[in-house]
Amino acid sequence: MDLSQAERARRFHALHHEQTLFIIGSVWDAASAVMFEQEGFTALGTSSAGLAYAQGLPDGELAPRNDMIAATARIARSVSIPVSADLESGYGASPAEVAETCRLALEAGAVGVNLEDARPGAATLTDLKRQCEIIRAVRLAADRCGIPLFINARTDAFWLSLWDAPRRLSESVARCQAYVDAGADGVFVPGALDVPTLSSLVRATTAPLNVLAMPGCPDSATLQALGVRRLSQGSGPARAMLGLAGRIARELLDQGRYTSFHQGSIGYAQANALFSDRRPCPST
Repeated sequence: MDLSQAERARRFHALHHEQTLFIIGSVWDAASAVMFEQEGFTALGTSSAGLAYAQGLPDGELAPRNDMIAATARIARSVSIPVSADLESGYGASPAEVAETCRLALEAGAVGVNLEDARPGAATLTDLKRQCEIIRAVRLAADRCGIPLFINARTDAFWLSLWDAPRRLSESVARCQAYVDAGADGVFVPGALDVPTLSSLVRATTAPLNVLAMPGCPDSATLQALGVRRLSQGSGPARAMLGLAGRIARELLDQGRYTSFHQGSIGYAQANALFSDRRPCPST
């Protein structure tokens, strides 16, 4: 067993139970991971969309599983803090296949995973019984590896705007608790934004609640006061970087100016220094 990885996994669990809100940095490649660690983040989560965009592909499990695992390995290798892998719905049609995906993520150095209960492009949620079977299979596979993998079970009723508001909340609460009973360590309800809803989710769920930072989401102080335990940014930082690239391109082509990529950038020597002690991953 890789003791350093097990220690990172235990630290990752502990971060969800501290007094202050745990803000996990959402990254899309090794460079962004190093920068987030440099700025003081205590743990990182990959963005499935960000990793896909970096490969020139859209989100939605269109990037090959091996490529996503390899990207996760590069990120985990580049930093000394815990890394959780966003695995969407698990890159598999069966509980065994999803469990294998999670085993590969552990092998890549991750200590946590996000698993969604909606298949890519689906307009409804995965059958509850099947999703619980998936979580149980992942829990068993992780236990066999000897690493206390943090399973962050995501439910997407709010994200997909399903049903009316009362049913959306009741279904989310029921699924969150079912996933915890099946072996999940935390629950993730992206799209839940208003204070009454977040308060209800916190009160009704026994596991740490993760919310997504997006327009309309309360600030971190409010989330902490409500009892939310984890805040992630999803693909937001990666999309912000794409927006910056677009502004740089337009400024160069339309105005012949270079302000956009000089303002706020770090120097060449400083950038090199960030990676001076890193070594390439072995070829596979």
